[in-house]
Amino acid sequence: MTVQPRERRIIHMDMDAFYAAVETLDRPEIKGRPVIVGGSSRRGVVSSASYEARAYGIHSAQPIATAKRLCPDGVFLPVRMRRYQEVSSRIMEIFGRFTPLVEPVSIDEAFLDVTGSERLFGSVVEIAGALKKLVLEETGLTVSAGVAPNKFLAKIASDMDKPDGLTVVEPGMVAAFLDPLPIDRLWGVGEATRRTLTGTLGVRRIGDLKRLPRGLLERRFGKLGLRLYDLARGRDEREVVPGHEVKSIGHERTYPEDILDPDRARREILYLADLVARRLRRKGFSGKTVTLKVKYADFTLRTRSSTLALGTDDAREIYAACLALLPRTEVGRRPLRLLGVSVSNLEREMDRQLALFQDERRLKKRRLNLATDRVQEKFGDRVIGPGSLLEKDE
Repeated sequence: MTVQPRERRIIHMDMDAFYAAVETLDRPEIKGRPVIVGGSSRRGVVSSASYEARAYGIHSAQPIATAKRLCPDGVFLPVRMRRYQEVSSRIMEIFGRFTPLVEPVSIDEAFLDVTGSERLFGSVVEIAGALKKLVLEETGLTVSAGVAPNKFLAKIASDMDKPDGLTVVEPGMVAAFLDPLPIDRLWGVGEATRRTLTGTLGVRRIGDLKRLPRGLLERRFGKLGLRLYDLARGRDEREVVPGHEVKSIGHERTYPEDILDPDRARREILYLADLVARRLRRKGFSGKTVTLKVKYADFTLRTRSSTLALGTDDAREIYAACLALLPRTEVGRRPLRLLGVSVSNLEREMDRQLALFQDERRLKKRRLNLATDRVQEKFGDRVIGPGSLLEKDE
């Protein structure tokens, strides 16, 4: 006799306008007003907007200057990441009371697999309701929940009835749930893919996509086409992976004025490389892939990456990799508003790996960097650092 696999019970929990909600919680006098959290300079962008602010057309990633034009009387507040992380930790702890299978996706959302928890806490819908109730009671914040047989469906469901919603997608109602939705609700459908699907293939809704042959999607879009074929049918076999694995470490800055001078841009990149290197060492990582991010004055975004032979946590090596990427950008030829440096393809225990390669020079350099970190933590960033950093513009 063949044993059928048990239907999974997945919940996606998504906090409602998280940063703005925390600020309203800490400042009751602004409750009910449009609250916008983001960069404090006029060149910054919106990180979070309350639902009152969204009524004015304000949304995440929008320039702060635009948000102020749309809602001049709004409450504009800077990001307080440490406070949000503190609240997030409390929320994740609540999730963990019902299942060990909690996968944080970001600071304000997580997937939970409660397939094995129903005999202890009731049905998946009862568990989702209990989670919402506990989060509200213990933090004062609302959270929206999506309940479904897999992560993809649960994620879409959590966004259907915000704020403070609870949407359930039963296995037998997947087609009725997905078919009317626009195709950009599918993971992987960005603006370019949407234009191709709509303009060339006449696809506007997920139900339209289901009518296209699998082979056609594969020829047009490769592996993405095969994934879209499955997602349009509500298929997603990914497991909920407990914990949160750090995949990259980076830092970026938006500048008050556009930068055109290439020497200034290089100094800024060195500064960012040093910040990233120190964070890598503090967290015990090295990384092989260096990525340079450039956003030009017209908001065009470009990223360029290269992979090193050995992992690094050294600022000069990260900086050198970024310099090698510069000719593949238009830095110095087009004004830019943002620069970012990140390192991915991370590894741990760099000391042991360096010893394994018997690279005494690199090992000594890393120990010197760690000693430098300790001095900087005690006396400030400018006491010791790469020479060009000491000349960095204020």
